[in-house]
Amino acid sequence: MCVTTIVSQMTTKKVESESDSGSTDGLFYWLISAIEYLIVVSLLLVAGVVLVRTVVDFFQQWNSFPRSVVGAIDGILVVIILLDIAQTVFGHVRTAIFPAKPFLIIGILAGVRDILSSSAHLTLGSSLTQTNFKDTLISLGVGVGVVVLLLVGLVLLRYSEHEGDHSSK
Repeated sequence: MCVTTIVSQMTTKKVESESDSGSTDGLFYWLISAIEYLIVVSLLLVAGVVLVRTVVDFFQQWNSFPRSVVGAIDGILVVIILLDIAQTVFGHVRTAIFPAKPFLIIGILAGVRDILSSSAHLTLGSSLTQTNFKDTLISLGVGVGVVVLLLVGLVLLRYSEHEGDHSSK
């Protein structure tokens, strides 16, 4: 079964459930939609709080500048991840399609955030025990591996989209 057929079936089911608002299915559809909108609003609220807190912490910890910069970058990356998740969920509410590409990008951002955090921990950690050093290196290696795998997935997804475009012409 091709992707276009699945998407059209999903869209048809969504339209049918929208027009059938008097039935139990319609009630569940609207309840799920309301919860999805609440999730989007909650993610936006959390992203706003994290952004404000990041900026405030950055200026309050001005004396320890390298640590405050790393904390600010970490906070900003968290905000970007939250906004990407909110946008993906909102897109799902509007189209009833859950695309893979945004999740790959969110995973890459989260992996980069983890790499930056581990790198900063190694660089700024004045006295790391041997165990902490090994754990940080393992975390760094896993983060790099995850980012590389997700990038490969993103490239494969992009390549498969282009192949699908050429075969349909």
